[in-house]
Amino acid sequence: MGERKDRSFGYLPMICKILQEIESEQYDNLCRAAQLMAEAIEADKLISIYGGGGHTTLPVGEIFFRAGGLCNINPIMETGLSVFNQALKYLELERCENYGRAIIRYYDLHRDDVLIIVHNIGINAATIDAALEAKANGVKIIAISSSKWQEGIPPDSPIRHSSKKNLFDFAEVCIDDYNPVGDAVVNVPGCDTPIAPISNIVDFYLLHRLEIETVRLCAEAGTVAPLWRSANVPGGDEFNAKKIAKYRSRVKML
Repeated sequence: MGERKDRSFGYLPMICKILQEIESEQYDNLCRAAQLMAEAIEADKLISIYGGGGHTTLPVGEIFFRAGGLCNINPIMETGLSVFNQALKYLELERCENYGRAIIRYYDLHRDDVLIIVHNIGINAATIDAALEAKANGVKIIAISSSKWQEGIPPDSPIRHSSKKNLFDFAEVCIDDYNPVGDAVVNVPGCDTPIAPISNIVDFYLLHRLEIETVRLCAEAGTVAPLWRSANVPGGDEFNAKKIAKYRSRVKML
């Protein structure tokens, strides 16, 4: 028997394919979103980020207080919705209407503030209610989600918000992460259930691409983007100290 060439069962090619599609098809949207983020930096405003439940809360942590990351990121961390809550509990909470509104109200976002909402499915209550509350306050929304989920789930699905709205309905900028319905993409012979989800790998990539384009725009405009260095390299704590002093009273999670 010859050696199988793709040891990943198609996982690596699928991830690479989606990332290439993002670069070719979503680049303009990335740049439009980065422009909003660069304008927030120029105005000395925070950039908030919210995940609509479960594993889509992990990108919130990925972009916050990260080596090479923006210091003005304001993570809207809600433990109840995250994977650090009990799984069955967060699954119920992310389908509970008005919970997302309460979370956004607590963080007190104002007109023209920038909010990134990440949820690859983009239809559940915690996501849509957060978007509704943000829009009511004039907040500019950057949405990272999948058109495949939003278009593929029936209007009467119990996981949908009662409005039947999609996350992309509310956003100034929509960035499609091309996540397939079901998320998992690998079919191993002899196993009848797909494995190996791809949403977080792609969404982590998208957030770092947003950072890259934002910093590029800032540099071109002569604006100094506030950035963290790794706290684990020599001089890292000293480099970050002034940024911590500036943002500690403004970013609730610092």
